[in-house]
Amino acid sequence: MRVGLDRWGLWGLVIVLASCAPEPGQDSTAGSVKALQSHSLDFTTKSGVAMKFLPGGTFVMGVDDEARDEGPAHRVRVGSFLIDQTEVYHELFEKVQLPNPSRWQDHPRKPIEQIRWRDAKEYCNERSRMEGLEVCYDETKPGWPCRFEANGYRLPTEAEWEYAARAGSTGRYSFGDATKIKQFAWFAENGNQKTYPVGVKKPNAWGLHDMDGNVSEWCHDVYAEDYYQSSPTDNPRGPEPANETPKRVMRGGSWKSSAEMCRVTFRVGQQTGDTDACFFTDFCGFRCVRAISKEAFLALRSEAP
Repeated sequence: MRVGLDRWGLWGLVIVLASCAPEPGQDSTAGSVKALQSHSLDFTTKSGVAMKFLPGGTFVMGVDDEARDEGPAHRVRVGSFLIDQTEVYHELFEKVQLPNPSRWQDHPRKPIEQIRWRDAKEYCNERSRMEGLEVCYDETKPGWPCRFEANGYRLPTEAEWEYAARAGSTGRYSFGDATKIKQFAWFAENGNQKTYPVGVKKPNAWGLHDMDGNVSEWCHDVYAEDYYQSSPTDNPRGPEPANETPKRVMRGGSWKSSAEMCRVTFRVGQQTGDTDACFFTDFCGFRCVRAISKEAFLALRSEAP
């Protein structure tokens, strides 16, 4: 596991993190993201997954001038977390020895797709067990509720996902305008009706690949069109389920999405497929997050061989 602190050493990284991470009430900025990126916040887990550490911060989530469910724009604060650098792909998924539901299995680095929401959660738990971490999803209870206080892997909240996708940006796309989208995303115009190996397109300013396309990604939250009208400021986790089979939020464009559907604020409610014997939604993928404080992350890196 490469630590990569260079000549700054651990204390230098502490100083950089302290100076660049947004204070409560401040927006993340592209400048602070670039400063953080220049000091390599890469991390490779015990199970061999490349992740990025994102310091917590405050940002404006949603937008006022698009679809009704994308507004109102509102200020949100999220805590720090680790997030997979890419969507979970076949080689990673097969390490936990779960059945692979994907339509396209012709390349080990193509993203998992056609995966039910619960099966994505099961992968998170199995990956946690592989690394000796606490599982986040309680498999003994109906619906496998998430224990956010656990130190293992889980699906990102919708707020965490947008914070990661924006990477300090404030526009419709993290990379600027739609004319650049082919550099960053596989979508309907260049996707040729299939998925592609992860990490081929340019990453966003955090160093995260395929946030805009390839496959769309499951989030933790129950979908509600009007949720932003009452969303709390601190670490929102979505509304409570109104029934036993609620739709869950899906974020990010996919190989079949238009450029408009690849915007950082675009959101849809997707049936989870958990009770569907024939779940053929071949654009549904995911990536994992792990909540971790700045201090715990620095300690983890310093202990890496």
